[in-house]
Amino acid sequence: MNRIDRLQAILTQLQTKKVVKAQEIASRFAISLRTVYRDIRALEEGGVPIGAEAGLGYFLDDDYALPPIMFTTEEASAILMAGKLIPYISDKDVDHAFQDALYKIKSVMKSEDKEILEKLDNSVKVFTGITEAPKKDSIYLQDIQRALVQSKVLQLGYFAHYKQELTLREVEPIGLVFYALNWHLIAYCRLRGDYRDFRLDRIKELEVSNESYDRKLDKDFEEYLKREKEQHQYFEIELKVNKQLALGLHESKYWYGFLSEQENGDNINMKFLNPDLNGFARWVLTMTDKVEIVSPVKLKSMLQVLVQQLYDKYGSEKA
Repeated sequence: MNRIDRLQAILTQLQTKKVVKAQEIASRFAISLRTVYRDIRALEEGGVPIGAEAGLGYFLDDDYALPPIMFTTEEASAILMAGKLIPYISDKDVDHAFQDALYKIKSVMKSEDKEILEKLDNSVKVFTGITEAPKKDSIYLQDIQRALVQSKVLQLGYFAHYKQELTLREVEPIGLVFYALNWHLIAYCRLRGDYRDFRLDRIKELEVSNESYDRKLDKDFEEYLKREKEQHQYFEIELKVNKQLALGLHESKYWYGFLSEQENGDNINMKFLNPDLNGFARWVLTMTDKVEIVSPVKLKSMLQVLVQQLYDKYGSEKA
């Protein structure tokens, strides 16, 4: 990127936040802090009113009027691609808001770029096995985001799957996390007196209260995250699979966390990342003698137990 383009991009970045740190600019463009200071000075000399707060960063004067931001075809295409996934990882409220934003982006593009975007929109499809997208009108993503920003207590009715019961909770939201194909609210639960993980699709009702809270990310929260990380540990797995069988796995291998593969004579060494060794062992069992477990040893032990259980059930029966 030449310097003129970088100066324009820095000016755009300064519009994205109230205060932008010099290190953020340096990291984005892979330049030194000294270069950042020179670029900011160049913008100031060009008449851009940039303020600075010692130890914080740079900001634009509130009265400074900037022309509408123009998007390149590549930038708008990237946003469109993200929009294809939004329905599958959010709810209808968020999807509608995103589509409205996309319309605004298209409105400031050149006619030829609009045609390119329309062709791309018609050519890109997402197939996930989910019959409806989004599955729910709302999983309260927007309400929770508002509560997070305003530090407001949430009152929610939560269906505990393991107990099969609905409980009423007052919680102090700390963050939103997306994993295992679901959004999760991490919050301090006043009922339990500890941090809890609430899956959004199990929240049956939610209300943002007028009560504010002032909870910091304390030591207890760090310990909670550590426990959760250990509970949701992912295992690195390597298999040596018969080449003919490996070629026939097609899409199924991706459901089990497929990472990479490498030819090894008549076999293919395949690597996976999976959180459920027990479920993975049952999948490996379907490959019979066409597979060899390279690692981890624990997976071999689990498979041996499954084989023994099958033998105990069927091995002694007469044909």
